[in-house]
Amino acid sequence: MADSSPLDNMLAQMERAREYVDIDDGIFERLKTPERTLTVSLPVRMDDGSVEVFEAYRCQFDSARGPFKGGIRYHPTVSKDEVSALAGWMTWKTALVDLPFGGAKGGIICEPKDLSEGEIEQLTRRYTEGIRRMIGPDIDIPAPDVNTNPRTMAWIMDTYSMYQGHAVPEVVTGKPPEIGGTDGRVEATGRGVSIVTEEIFDYLGTHVGDADVAIQGFGNVGSVTAQLLDERGANVVAVSDVGGAIYDPDGLDITDVLDYVDDNDGRLDGYEPAEEISNDELLTADVDALIPAAIENVITVDVAERMQADVVVEAANGPTTFDAASVLVDREIPVVPDILANAGGVIVSYLEWVQNSQQYSWEVGEVNRDLEDRLTMAFDEMLAAYEEKEIPDLRTAAYTIALERTANAHNLRGLFP
Repeated sequence: MADSSPLDNMLAQMERAREYVDIDDGIFERLKTPERTLTVSLPVRMDDGSVEVFEAYRCQFDSARGPFKGGIRYHPTVSKDEVSALAGWMTWKTALVDLPFGGAKGGIICEPKDLSEGEIEQLTRRYTEGIRRMIGPDIDIPAPDVNTNPRTMAWIMDTYSMYQGHAVPEVVTGKPPEIGGTDGRVEATGRGVSIVTEEIFDYLGTHVGDADVAIQGFGNVGSVTAQLLDERGANVVAVSDVGGAIYDPDGLDITDVLDYVDDNDGRLDGYEPAEEISNDELLTADVDALIPAAIENVITVDVAERMQADVVVEAANGPTTFDAASVLVDREIPVVPDILANAGGVIVSYLEWVQNSQQYSWEVGEVNRDLEDRLTMAFDEMLAAYEEKEIPDLRTAAYTIALERTANAHNLRGLFP
């Protein structure tokens, strides 16, 4: 499975976990297949007057536990298999942290850097029209993902609301606070990563303070994680983006790096106070914790065999291939799985959805406390399964909880008709 797709990886993870949980054969077969996937063609009039057609998807994986929930990404590598895997991971993620949601994912095949803001708005509104019959506050609630943000969600909300004839803020989460978003949502995924990083260090009998950390990816999740771990006393020695990585063995000045990126069109290249290294060198650096916070399949068997990190915290979805995960188990390098490590975003999305439904908002401190409570509870449940069932790795332990909860929901609801 060295060249396996994200979907292959997810299905293999499910099969491994099944050895440790009793699930009916018929229900397990249902868990392996999305309920539906929509492919849409999106004709968009470009700024130069030409018309370009983009392909996009929305996959709804499982709704046994509640409405579908999942992000929308804009990226050249988006594919049907990728959104299916991501929708599956969202299903297990919401089940693991015990939210009343199922899992979904969407994506548009495009290169956002090559599009103007106006073109991205038109693309977003056309996509919303294309999927609007399968989304809704009680059906499927999208959210931001790679290359999408609160402004993108505002356009989706507005387009959907125009068809309904009234404002429907609860149709998406991750919106600007001015139109129903919740303070703390933008930072939620990175905050969650920093929380579980601290938890795994405590479990291993060490402390995140003074730990050397490398973070692959310096977008929203990676940058927030770096900032919060820096505040907790960690030495963030390396960070990277698509153009490469920067490294300082004494610890980067994260505030200075953030300021530099803001003034450098979002890029790390040219940051002189640190040494430039490759992404491969970052992934195999001698650090206490490696946090992949970019895209899928970056930790391959080759990387896993050369890795020097003491622990991996998966801030990205599916960053470790199935075979690479087996190598890390054999090498006794613990991995906090993505379905727990990056669940902060969907937890606060749930809180935003609840607030919209109640037409009542909470202050950011309460939101952050709820996020930490839910994540630490899920972390403790994962550890309990890991130890009590003598499961070989944390990922499989997390999957046993998620699969069992989802399977129980299917069992209780039965099969229609």
